[in-house]
Amino acid sequence: MASAPRLIAVELDETIGQASPDVEHERAVAIFDLIEENVFEPQGLAGERFNLRLSIAGQRLVFDVSDESGAPTVTHILSLTPFRRVIRDYFLICDSYHEAIRSSTPSQIEAIDMGRRGIHNDGSDLLRERLGGKITLDKDTARRLFTLICVLHRRN
Repeated sequence: MASAPRLIAVELDETIGQASPDVEHERAVAIFDLIEENVFEPQGLAGERFNLRLSIAGQRLVFDVSDESGAPTVTHILSLTPFRRVIRDYFLICDSYHEAIRSSTPSQIEAIDMGRRGIHNDGSDLLRERLGGKITLDKDTARRLFTLICVLHRRN
């Protein structure tokens, strides 16, 4: 029985620099979790195992997909414009969350965290919509990829 198409490696553009240790930790966790379990199916491509390189070029998000051996298969370029608001909101609420951890009550922290998860879901839903007809993702894969997009955006 064939396995579902999936990512076996994810790389972020390192030429745009590093972010804070907390953000780089989020990147490492998101990549680890993504490789462990994901659904990633580029439309019209044969194969079951893919590598992904994410980068930002100007105002565009670049998905470079290669096959298991590293041979390029497809590149999808998305405008970052539709993501700007949700990324901005996500950064604001994450900053509030990290501040709340230091000085707020557990119920306040929980309320902020629920908002953070909601905005994160909005970003992952937008990503799935923007990749519609190009790459099929499940919700968890889209959430982890949205985290990586935010890391790239923060670095940039």
